[in-house]
Amino acid sequence: MSKFDWSDLDAHLLQLLVAVVEAGSITGAAQRLGVTQSAVSHLLDKLRGITGDPLFVKSGRGIVATARAETMAGQAHELLRQLQQFAHSAEFDPARWKASITIAANDFQRDLLLPAFASRLRLAAPLVQLRVIPSAVPRLETLRSDACQLVISPRPPDGTDILQKRLFETEHRVFYDATQRDAPRSKAEYQAADHATVVYEDNRGLDVDQQLQARGVVRRFAVRVPGFSGLPAFVRGTTLLVTAPQLLERTSLTALASAPVPVPCPTMPMYLIWHARYQQDPAHRWLRAQLEAVVAPALSSPRSSGTIH
Repeated sequence: MSKFDWSDLDAHLLQLLVAVVEAGSITGAAQRLGVTQSAVSHLLDKLRGITGDPLFVKSGRGIVATARAETMAGQAHELLRQLQQFAHSAEFDPARWKASITIAANDFQRDLLLPAFASRLRLAAPLVQLRVIPSAVPRLETLRSDACQLVISPRPPDGTDILQKRLFETEHRVFYDATQRDAPRSKAEYQAADHATVVYEDNRGLDVDQQLQARGVVRRFAVRVPGFSGLPAFVRGTTLLVTAPQLLERTSLTALASAPVPVPCPTMPMYLIWHARYQQDPAHRWLRAQLEAVVAPALSSPRSSGTIH
């Protein structure tokens, strides 16, 4: 094995290593970096020569990272973050900021806020690439490992190094197909109906479902889907009820009718969450401000005219 000469490394090689590990393929890394596959292969050969490690080996029709490549990719993440902070420490200009930003959000907050946020980025920071991943139930390690730089969720993870800011709060409503049934008018009608709800991949249900059950509201869930966007297909043409955040009438549940929940029901808060390492970073502070700026317009925009109340 050749001696590791750190002086031969640069940010491009670090970005390349991270991109190939995360994409799991030469093609995916090339698309993410905006270069040709041959350019990725050439730089990988250079990195192999520096490290003396194959870095990636064939597995079926694809490739997998070696143990050393996995370790180096984690270190490269941190080095790239430090280089970005070093570059922006004096004066931050969003128009010249070149970065890849990852935000974790489930379909509710994603569809409500992030299209407008992405539009602001394209205008003010055209060199920034935005990646959106599901947040499910946010974990501390997701932010600590820098797998994402921001999380939008009603469930901030509990950690002394995690910071948060409340973006908004929304009530819940009962959504239904008005061509198939009327809104439930009492607790008895509400409990007698079949319901659809969301259960995320880690088998964690909605907070509102747990809170209503704790208050003695017993319901039968006939359908469970992994995200709010999957609900309309199951509700249309049926008598199913869905208890969901009111703001979904602006996005995925816009084609359904809605009514107040006929039992006392908690509200849903929504938080912007980040790691303490970014608290004073000028680029990250600007990024948070851009996301906060789209909240008020999203909450005040009119509901689709095709929706029935």
